[in-house]
Amino acid sequence: TILGETHEEEDEILPRKDYESLDYDRCINDPYLEILESMDNKKAQRYEAVKWMLVFAIGVCTGVVGLFVDFFVRLFTQLKFRVVQSSVEECTEKGCLALSLLEMLGFNLTFVFLASLLVLIQPVAAGSGIPEIKCYLNGVKVPGVVRLRTVVCKAMGVLFSVAGGLFVGKEGPMIHSGAVVGAGLPQFQSISLRKIQFNFPYFRSDRDKRDFVSAGAAAGVAAAFGAPIGGTLFSLEEGSSFWNQGLTWKVLFCSMAATFTLNFFRSGIQFGSWGSFQLPGLLNFGEFKCSESDKKCHLWTAVDLGFFILMGIVGGLLGATFNCLNKRLAKYRMRNVHPKPKLVRVLESLLVSLTTTVLVFVASMVLGECRQMSSSRHSGNDTLSLQDISEDVNSSIKTFFCPNETYNDMATLFFNPQESAILQLFHQDGTFSPVTLSLFFLLYFLLSCWTYGISVPSGLFVPSLLCGAAFGRLVANLLKSYIGLDHIYSGTFALIGAAAFLGGVVRMTISLTVILIESTNEITYGLPIMITLMVAKWTGDFFNKGIYDIHVNLRGVPLLEWETGVEMDKLRASDIMEPNLTYVYPHTRIQSLVSILRTTVHHAFPVVTENRGNEREFMKGNQLISNNIKFKKSSILTRAGEQRKRSQSMKSYPSSELRNMCDEHIATEEPPEKEDLLQQMLERRYTPYPNLYPDQSPSEEWTMEERFRPLTFHGLILRSQLVTLLDRGVCYSESQSSASQPRLSHAEMSEDYPRYPDIHDLDLTLLNPRMIVDVTPYMNPSPFTVSPNTHVSQVFNLFRTMGLRHLPVVNAVGEVVGIITRHNLTHEFLQARLRQHYQTI
Repeated sequence: TILGETHEEEDEILPRKDYESLDYDRCINDPYLEILESMDNKKAQRYEAVKWMLVFAIGVCTGVVGLFVDFFVRLFTQLKFRVVQSSVEECTEKGCLALSLLEMLGFNLTFVFLASLLVLIQPVAAGSGIPEIKCYLNGVKVPGVVRLRTVVCKAMGVLFSVAGGLFVGKEGPMIHSGAVVGAGLPQFQSISLRKIQFNFPYFRSDRDKRDFVSAGAAAGVAAAFGAPIGGTLFSLEEGSSFWNQGLTWKVLFCSMAATFTLNFFRSGIQFGSWGSFQLPGLLNFGEFKCSESDKKCHLWTAVDLGFFILMGIVGGLLGATFNCLNKRLAKYRMRNVHPKPKLVRVLESLLVSLTTTVLVFVASMVLGECRQMSSSRHSGNDTLSLQDISEDVNSSIKTFFCPNETYNDMATLFFNPQESAILQLFHQDGTFSPVTLSLFFLLYFLLSCWTYGISVPSGLFVPSLLCGAAFGRLVANLLKSYIGLDHIYSGTFALIGAAAFLGGVVRMTISLTVILIESTNEITYGLPIMITLMVAKWTGDFFNKGIYDIHVNLRGVPLLEWETGVEMDKLRASDIMEPNLTYVYPHTRIQSLVSILRTTVHHAFPVVTENRGNEREFMKGNQLISNNIKFKKSSILTRAGEQRKRSQSMKSYPSSELRNMCDEHIATEEPPEKEDLLQQMLERRYTPYPNLYPDQSPSEEWTMEERFRPLTFHGLILRSQLVTLLDRGVCYSESQSSASQPRLSHAEMSEDYPRYPDIHDLDLTLLNPRMIVDVTPYMNPSPFTVSPNTHVSQVFNLFRTMGLRHLPVVNAVGEVVGIITRHNLTHEFLQARLRQHYQTI
């Protein structure tokens, strides 16, 4: 079926981007934060006050970005519709409607072409940006996702996309824009504008940047919908994986600042009354209120809850269908569009724009119905906001191809900005015919699904709300016409339909409930909206994931879920860890460090020393150091052979995977040699290790015990730290002591943040390869570690709650036996290891 997806489809191989080399969230405790350690109470209070000021500045700047986007979207859209409307009115009498269609095509294709060009400049600006920000807040840093060039291309591109008539929204990209502002503003420097740089050494870590990005994403939601509380909950529910209580108030304050800024300037510019605060967000649903003349009307009743539940089920099914179709389109683009030249992506965007424009124009001309205009039923005692909404709704009625005193219901929905079309469905006094609503829903559903994913900045919130509002209004019309429920308020059903469809697509519950309540200013809608969203989410989750999670999985990003399944506790840390380790010594020669950094892509390296004292115990036949890990002899020999090949090709440091293996007396296929190689290793007479200098790498002539020796774990050091030490020439000669090595402060170590130099770009000709680097002052001597026997659920919770990047696995005597990264905790990896576990039972 269209909704059902098999495991083979989920595991289908797609061209995925390798995120192994990306810089993960740096949540390891920095051992050299002397800036914070030297602070007294007054300095610490000033440090905290600076955070609050920066959070306020992020909110204000996000509001300004929203004001910029809204102003130019309105300007371009009104210009286009004004020209097209006058042309249609003239050509209706003269019979030159083809000329009107060409004019509309000229506007739309030009705007969409400009939006596509901006995406070519910065490809990560395509789409809504919510999946990328979700990945960033989860701990994965997508390249270029929070750069200044990204927010410029995103803000300018989305206004061209919306003005170009594509079925996209500008509210979703506001979340990405706010996140970029939050990431860049506290740094007081820019990669794109290198001349803009201030001596501000604070907040130069991914941990602080992640908190500011959380605040910026929440500010984007608040600016888009005028919902500061909803923005805070969105950042907590859908975005951030790591949260703390102190961050909650800062995020809420940032959201309030964004809402205040946007509301103040929009109200002053549009109404000329500064300080009136009548427009809280880019999308305002208006006030839902029955007219005083209709005494039977109620916003909603207990009887309506049953219909709301049914609408939630249908919304979940529609959302699952939308996600399934969009996933198949995304797979097709990844196979057939993305590998081709970039011009093909631009042509695809123009094709979508061309198809959308022609269908909208033809549907309005052929399928629209001419309906009688109805006078406003609002009395003079209504509030100012209700009067303004009524005037806006009545002024946006389109009379295309219809005689006097009538309006074209299809053109009223298509030839208006999306926000005006939503207000029409929520508050219009007249009715739209069921045929018009059905055709509008079908066209919007299919074209929105096709549009989301092309190479233009695009949001999904408003198209989903508009599509769902048409569905809800259709249900209200059918209940009134065929069942005779005259008490139904059509605006309520339109709102519930919008919530049902949007919830079925994005699978949000708490935050979306609060966003819709704040956007409507009607607390009585809390219960029906919450019930509808929960039912829609449960129904949609039965078939597939939310749209953002689907696109994250298609990109191959190692996103961590909130928790693991119960069956995963059958696995231990030893089952999922990576035993092939590349490590460094506390005192390592420059030659070895350069070789390690140039031949590996790891972001952290264990700092170890040889455990010569435990060597005799390690060489005993039946009892090795960690007797909790059991492998067959054949597996040992195979992995040893693979490690020899890797050492020969990469010249990397040896693996220590064999030092935790127990000999199982299980009949296995013997190697072709006359004697068991493993038995030779275990029975070998004790001989001391060769004199291993720090610059020496293992050779394939090494014996098994020389290759897989016990290593005592001392700490963890990051790739960026090693590169910085080499770049600054921090080392000492072997004729001196390590005390003569220069020391770098925390500010000096983080001076190049967030773009540390690449090891391949460093000029190391002035450094003597025999010089030694003492890494102990810069390593993390007390990282979080786990035992090989630790359950996977405990490992997962530790990884998520503490925001870890790397988790060393250390046995009972302090020897590192493996390391766990987020790739080892993804759902696909755990499922694969669980299947292997069942096969070996």
